Amino acid sequence: MPLKAFRGPKVWLWRWRRNPLKRRADVVEAWVVLGACLLTVLAGVLAGLAATGSVEHGLARERADRRPAVARVVAQVPGSSPAQSSHASAGERVRVRVRWTTADGSAHTGQVRVEPGSRPGTSVTVWTDPRGRLVSRPTTASEAAFRAVLIGVLVGVSSAAVPFVGGLAVRGRLERRRMDAWDAEWARLGPQWGRMV
Repeated sequence: MPLKAFRGPKVWLWRWRRNPLKRRADVVEAWVVLGACLLTVLAGVLAGLAATGSVEHGLARERADRRPAVARVVAQVPGSSPAQSSHASAGERVRVRVRWTTADGSAHTGQVRVEPGSRPGTSVTVWTDPRGRLVSRPTTASEAAFRAVLIGVLVGVSSAAVPFVGGLAVRGRLERRRMDAWDAEWARLGPQWGRMV
């Protein structure tokens, strides 16, 4: 607490006020800090919004392109039925070959995961692309919004870090130059100071 008494009151925007003790380096540092702050906010917000929009658009297009289809199990699935097996886990699935027909009437086959013990002819819902190939289930609107916001925040923070770190580096360089100038000035005037006392 005693050091606070030596600092004096905090004055906002002191580097832009008229002051005979203000150096050119103070003005340059003030503009560097202001520019870095503005670039940090702008880069973060713009990159975050662009990434969010891009992810939302891509996931909406994915939802529009993918269609559910009813597929039928082709062969007997190994394992016992989950109703008969008390020790089988609820998420246990077995990969098996299925067959489905697309809207244009063409038949397709592929492999999907089904419950153990499923019999041939058991219906399974699969997701297909416009060509009738198997794809993963599309994200729901709420999942897509969450994913888009999460990616937008991560991209925004990452983009904002670049001008922020750049501003810190420039400010550190200005501080080192100011200290070097101060050392040179003290080396020149220091010996004279002792003679005046």
